[in-house]
Amino acid sequence: MSLKAEVTLHTASLRRYALVLTRDPTAADDLVQETLVKAIDKADTWQPGTNLRPWLFRIMHNTHISDLRRAKTRSDAAPDLPEPVVPDHQHTQLELKQVLQALDQLPEAQRKPIILIALREMSYVEAARSLDVPLGTFMSRLGRGREALRKIVSGVTAGKLAVLNRKGNI
Repeated sequence: MSLKAEVTLHTASLRRYALVLTRDPTAADDLVQETLVKAIDKADTWQPGTNLRPWLFRIMHNTHISDLRRAKTRSDAAPDLPEPVVPDHQHTQLELKQVLQALDQLPEAQRKPIILIALREMSYVEAARSLDVPLGTFMSRLGRGREALRKIVSGVTAGKLAVLNRKGNI
């Protein structure tokens, strides 16, 4: 049986499991879609002849856990964001969204120091203590995290500007 045919057999089961995980039909559909996209992308890692069902369910479970962690990071950061001085503008919202998405891409060891310093306004010593790491380790993680964040954000910005330049909009 082909991989496509086997995936089709398990789609209904994946949707039921997604409904159990999310308790929301729309979120469940999104989770199933994301799971199938990841499965197709990583199809070369699946070994023909092995049971496909556990592999698909593991992908779904890991995707759901990642989504929960990402949502927790955003909710943890939300109360610490300052109120805007001027009314929101589309440009500002886009930049904030890009920074939050970039922050989600960082490893947790680099993301946490940035959140503690930038959003929670902790001192370096307080933040290092809260993470239970030596100050030097904390400073190293913070520096690497900031640099990675800069690269991600500048890459997003450069990519969008390049597209606009080609269209003659700038």
